[in-house]
Amino acid sequence: MNRQRNRGRATLATIAAVCAVAALPGQAYAVDGPEAYTFDPAATSVQGAETNADAAELKAGSAYRSSIEPGQKLYYRLELDDTTDAYVSAVAVPKAGGKVAYGDGVTISIRDLDDTRCSSEDAIFRSAEFPRPIAAYAHRTVEKGSNTCAAGGTYNVLIERKSKATSSPEAWDLELRYETEPALKDGGSLPTEAPENWSSASPVPPSGKRERSGGSGFHDATGLESGEWVDRIAPGQTRFYRVPVDWGQQIFATAALSNSGTSTEYIGNALALTLDNPARGHVDDATLAYSGTPNSVALDPLPPVAYENRYDAGADVSAMRFAGWYYLSVALSPRVAEHYGDKAIGLTLKVKVVNDSKPSPYRGDAGIFGVTDDDRDSARSGRSAPEDGESATMRRVAAAGIGAGSVLVLGLGVWVLLARRRAVPAPVPPGAGGPSPLGGPPQAW
Repeated sequence: MNRQRNRGRATLATIAAVCAVAALPGQAYAVDGPEAYTFDPAATSVQGAETNADAAELKAGSAYRSSIEPGQKLYYRLELDDTTDAYVSAVAVPKAGGKVAYGDGVTISIRDLDDTRCSSEDAIFRSAEFPRPIAAYAHRTVEKGSNTCAAGGTYNVLIERKSKATSSPEAWDLELRYETEPALKDGGSLPTEAPENWSSASPVPPSGKRERSGGSGFHDATGLESGEWVDRIAPGQTRFYRVPVDWGQQIFATAALSNSGTSTEYIGNALALTLDNPARGHVDDATLAYSGTPNSVALDPLPPVAYENRYDAGADVSAMRFAGWYYLSVALSPRVAEHYGDKAIGLTLKVKVVNDSKPSPYRGDAGIFGVTDDDRDSARSGRSAPEDGESATMRRVAAAGIGAGSVLVLGLGVWVLLARRRAVPAPVPPGAGGPSPLGGPPQAW
């Protein structure tokens, strides 16, 4: 009896859990003011060291939170083998309301213990001189015929912050992420030169506007597929979106601001459009000016995603080296509020992904460096990564509920069968008493 009651309670708990998950709120964003950057809640706090001997070790597949002061040089540590390609990204998040100047930013590099630089990348403020999250990555890739950074062992991740004397002196938050690239099929027999012939003609996105609110960080970036997407963006705000781009596919993106009847003041570099790859390495960016009339800006044409792109000298082509979620971010200068007010302005994103998918070059699970059917469904539905997690939880809980329910129904069926069998009266001598013709529950009750 206790087992049956526990099963019933488990089923009720499962139903309650399903209802609770179903009631979780979806994305809801304020649109009339800047929002705080959304860090990955699973990120572990780590303090950078000023000497590499004291550096904390980063683990593959993990996210971290740190911070950096103006002029600081901070070390973190990696333990690498002699075959795996490793990527470490840094998202620098200046304080809202602060001041940045041209050339401010961070440089991230991976170095061996002889201080040989494996690779480096800058995340800096250029013509759009206003605070917003900026990202860069560094990598250790093992290349055939090269001994540079090829040995297994300890490597250093160095992050350096550059800041003008006129800029705000506060520390910047850092979101760090360390990922490793899967091994190639067939022993890695791929071309070692980037493809040169690819279409640079911008296609026309599907017609028909649809509304979709952006997130406030890489972690909660909103899924998009090809189409025309309408949102709103406030001065000082950065909106994040993610688009699945598979092997052999190209991504094209345009951002447009709507008109405003408040002013006609010209503001140069009022809006910044940025594209980052699945490892959060910088791909491309563009800015537009605003004077109260509709205006738009597009990213430069980019090549189809191909493993061999990594061998190209151009940073934008080299960054299109793997499939997965590509991140679009749109930031509006806080200077816009001085002449156009704090209210959000209409934002339109036109996104187009072209070409059929090609097979993955990796052996086994591609992890973040691939596109799945679930990813495509997430883009169609406009889900963020946290909402994908909620959806997966609902599926697991529902499956558990169905399983527990089936066990309960089966148990009830057995109880009914036993009850009926015990309801049959046993033969008794004439005149003697006997069991009730109605029988009773099984003896275990």
